[in-house]
Amino acid sequence: MNKPSALELAAAVRAGQRSAVEVVEEHLDAIEAGDGAIHAFNLITADEARQQALSVDRMVAEGRDPGLLAGVPVALKDNLCTRGIPTTCSSRILEGWRPPYDATVVTRLRAAGAVMVGKTNMDEFAMGSSTETSATGATRNPHDVSRVPGGSSGGSAAAVAAGFVPLALGSDTGGSIRQPAALCGVVGMKPTYGTVSRYGLIAFASSLDQIGPFATTVADAALLFDVIGGHDPADSTSLMRPTPRVLSVLGDGVEGLRVGVLDEYMDGADPDVVARVRQAEAALVAAGATIEEVSVPEVRLGLSAYYLIAPGEASSNLARYDGVRYGLRVDAEDTAGMNLRTRSAGFGPEVKRRIMLGTYVLSAGYMDAYYNQALRVRTRIIEGFDRAYRRFDILLGPTTPTTAFPLGEKTGDPLTMYLSDVCTIPTNLAGHPAISVPFGDGDGGLPVGVQLLGPALSEGTLMMAAAVVEAAAPPSPPVLAPVSEPEGLR
Repeated sequence: MNKPSALELAAAVRAGQRSAVEVVEEHLDAIEAGDGAIHAFNLITADEARQQALSVDRMVAEGRDPGLLAGVPVALKDNLCTRGIPTTCSSRILEGWRPPYDATVVTRLRAAGAVMVGKTNMDEFAMGSSTETSATGATRNPHDVSRVPGGSSGGSAAAVAAGFVPLALGSDTGGSIRQPAALCGVVGMKPTYGTVSRYGLIAFASSLDQIGPFATTVADAALLFDVIGGHDPADSTSLMRPTPRVLSVLGDGVEGLRVGVLDEYMDGADPDVVARVRQAEAALVAAGATIEEVSVPEVRLGLSAYYLIAPGEASSNLARYDGVRYGLRVDAEDTAGMNLRTRSAGFGPEVKRRIMLGTYVLSAGYMDAYYNQALRVRTRIIEGFDRAYRRFDILLGPTTPTTAFPLGEKTGDPLTMYLSDVCTIPTNLAGHPAISVPFGDGDGGLPVGVQLLGPALSEGTLMMAAAVVEAAAPPSPPVLAPVSEPEGLR
């Protein structure tokens, strides 16, 4: 039997038909029973969750409305600051650090009556595509625990897919929401850059990072986006304009919508993934949309530009972890030695790789040849998308070129791992929104995600199209995760 959606849970709690405490206890029990096999969470905040749930129930008893997410359990990626609660980015260098403030999205969740049940595992500092670079160990795909959940927000995606929570937040720098959403068979959305505050999101690449929702349904993702979106004066990159409200337009349909199918994304995808995208295309046509093939050749440059821009920004952002201000400190005879030992012990191999690459491309004599050239390519990608959006309202393609791959298969070959994000990275470089919708399964019975892309602030249009695609989707593959910890995987 399907579990209630976030919309259904919130409605029941607000109406007094269910207690928030009861809802939260059910989800905490599910986490306790199943997360040993998945490792979706770094930390379970059971006591805090129970207190928040009690507060929601008191408000209902007093005749006050707790908010749109009343009593709904939500998981947070472990790079979102939570006051007094450890936030580690799945890195040794932040072990035990307790932020003195909440991220803006956390504040907005609390104000809407949501209940935080824990912090989810992630690739260290969001650098990875499989959640295997985490210092706390890999997360596993609930559909097949021998395979990856995607990354870097793999813990959040797995938590939703396994039924531990109906909603979760992740961050998307190069596809880190959409890619794991596709591999785990859930809905994942990357909003327009600046529509959701980044205040309190621990930075990886500041011009690319964006917080967004995971959910089991498009409607739930829309609800969560409506709650967390909007201008924030604490974030200098927050847009000074109204954020699109999307839940109210979900049923408007796609009659007359112009959809372009991205040739470049289809060319590199596995046949089983392409077949599902073609089915989604047919569903949109049946609902009244017009569809044509479109080429945006600039997107082929996305991977190369991203892996110069993102490491450059990471090199700058991660310079603050020096053993002096907060987090891990490894003592030495002098400050330089302490800094070296702390960073050597605190950062994992992938983070070190990207810091070194970023420092190189920003160094004197190389910045213009590499970093600045990548910025020019980024502009070309934006221009390519702009040409496409003059002809089409949205674009369609696969979220990932393959289904979930086995744990360990790509960890020894970083370049192959980076190719996992080839269909998602261009959207981050352009700052545009995109959403991944589960659409049946591929070879091996693993989930396939279909991706819808749009120009800036087109979240409403994307959600309308996503609702049509979701309604036509083949049955999703079942979650087959064992409730006990699989031997040899931890």
